[in-house]
Amino acid sequence: MSNTTLILLGAGNSSRFKASVKKQWLYTDEIPLWLFVAEHFERSAKFEKIIIVSSAQEIQYMKNFASYHFVEGGDSRQASLLNALTDVSSDSVMVSDIARCCVPSDMINRILDARDKGESIVPVLSITDTLYLSHNPIDRESVKIIQTPQLSDTKLLKMALATDTIFTDDSSAISSLGYKVHFVDGSPKAHKLTTIDDLQKLSCIQTPSSKTLTGFGIDTHPFEESKKMFLCGVEIAVDYGFKAHSDGDVAIHALIDALLGASGMGDIGELYPDTDDTYAGADSKVLLQGVVDRIYSYGYVIGNVDMTIIAQAPKILPYKEEMRNTLSSILGIRKNLVNIKATTSEKLGFIGRKEGVTVHAVANLTYLNWKNI
Repeated sequence: MSNTTLILLGAGNSSRFKASVKKQWLYTDEIPLWLFVAEHFERSAKFEKIIIVSSAQEIQYMKNFASYHFVEGGDSRQASLLNALTDVSSDSVMVSDIARCCVPSDMINRILDARDKGESIVPVLSITDTLYLSHNPIDRESVKIIQTPQLSDTKLLKMALATDTIFTDDSSAISSLGYKVHFVDGSPKAHKLTTIDDLQKLSCIQTPSSKTLTGFGIDTHPFEESKKMFLCGVEIAVDYGFKAHSDGDVAIHALIDALLGASGMGDIGELYPDTDDTYAGADSKVLLQGVVDRIYSYGYVIGNVDMTIIAQAPKILPYKEEMRNTLSSILGIRKNLVNIKATTSEKLGFIGRKEGVTVHAVANLTYLNWKNI
């Protein structure tokens, strides 16, 4: 077994990317970028362990895709790396950024093959242009562009990073202790994805799949006297509402489950448990907005939604236009893509007895085509 652990860093908020989607959640065909990178490294070399560093919320979702080791990141790259290093027991550790997504296999193995030549093995590119420092030209032969992944002695890297000094990369940390940093040839293909313009420089990633992902949601709530009623985010003029932990908007709850189903993110009870007092009396429009924000940040686009409200009472028709306007605004789609139907249960069952309402919802998602960003 290899005595090297791979750490892939992806806990940043993609602030310089300036898009609704986080760059680690751009899709190449049907695979999110972070998984594409992890699988490429796994095919290229043998590692004792592969650790993905991300935010707690994203890790919860990432676990639905793969069974790597996941570690919650910190407030900086260095803090995130330190968190990951606590899970590393191998003699050496290779660290790379998920944003450096097109690292060639031969570059990865070139770094690993040089492990005995220094305490830190670093891929570099030479400079071909003339360089100035302020108004003075400098020798370009002495200047290198540093890339990742970088291979380091695990104990030394832990020691170097456990200080108040902030390092921009692992080699700087190892060098600060006086140990040898060995350079190997990098690759211009290993370009780092930082801004939207960088997407044009990444030849390894494919156009996202055009597949449509469909989810179904259903929810039921009984009536409760002397409570406001909300359906599809609209207040209904009756003297009773829904018995529920939140405001009880049964239509939005069904819609949330449909969206979560299409994206594979679980169900409303996992995101907003009714055992959590934070959501007591919560405005369901706010809960829906939170789900929509996740949908877009994880690289999806909402196509359309279709809902059927099954109710003997109250009457839905007078409110349908306002419901469509409200939901389309939250979902970020045109209102013709929000369809709301209403029917009765022909006076059968609890619905027919005017004891409650059931709503069915269907939602369709597609992968964001980043070529159009």
